[in-house]
Amino acid sequence: MGALEGKIAIVTGGASGIGLASSRRLSAEGATVVVVDANGAGAQKAVSELGGVAVQADVGNVDDWSRILDAARPLGGVDIAFLNAGVTTGEEDITKVTDEQYRRIMAVNVDGIVFGTRAVVPELVARGGGAVVATSSLAGIVAFSGDPMYTLTKHAVVGFVRSVAPRLIEQHITINAICPGLVDTPLIDGQIRDSLAGVGFPLIAPEDVAEAVLGCVLGSETGQAMVVQLGREAVAYRFGRPPGPRAPGVEGRIPPEWLADTGPAAPKPAG
Repeated sequence: MGALEGKIAIVTGGASGIGLASSRRLSAEGATVVVVDANGAGAQKAVSELGGVAVQADVGNVDDWSRILDAARPLGGVDIAFLNAGVTTGEEDITKVTDEQYRRIMAVNVDGIVFGTRAVVPELVARGGGAVVATSSLAGIVAFSGDPMYTLTKHAVVGFVRSVAPRLIEQHITINAICPGLVDTPLIDGQIRDSLAGVGFPLIAPEDVAEAVLGCVLGSETGQAMVVQLGREAVAYRFGRPPGPRAPGVEGRIPPEWLADTGPAAPKPAG
């Protein structure tokens, strides 16, 4: 019996890279996986290996989330959502970013997380709780100048996860962000891959990131940005405290989370 026997997991961007590796890992622990991807053939190929259900969908289209949930409900509901689908622009010059590039990356990388979380929370509540994991990036906690639009979206994911976590834990739902360094996925295109290989820079295996995803699903912490680097175990990034006010008497009126340096600890979700 795996640790996730009887659980239902939705994985977006599940046809390749981190999504496929995580679908395999969750399935190995007994979960039935709903593999969601814009590449319908890729999703079907994953399901032919793992079982479960394939859904071709655009995670940035709010209407497609109804179809994703319709695919999961006959399996019993939703216990886990790994919101992983993402794209890049590959453009470092802000003056060359097109409207189409901007709208696409915002839709997939930000809307896909927001729409996905909003859609699955009622399903998780109906099952007594569960876990949401969102793919951010090391670019979600550092200033990656190579693709400012990608960096923008990944910072947004971290901020969203940290801010929504305190409310969701009241419903026995954890939510965490995965922040890996450079991973060997299709997002690393040929030119970048060749450049990295030329200087001997190693890429993280998607399977290593999948282990961190599983850790978030099984763990009790919430609101964390889990950094995954080559040769290291995943570790929660510790955010520094911002400067506080100095006006007399104002300190007690500051929302405590504005001054917290970590996300909230949480009990293990029910079920």
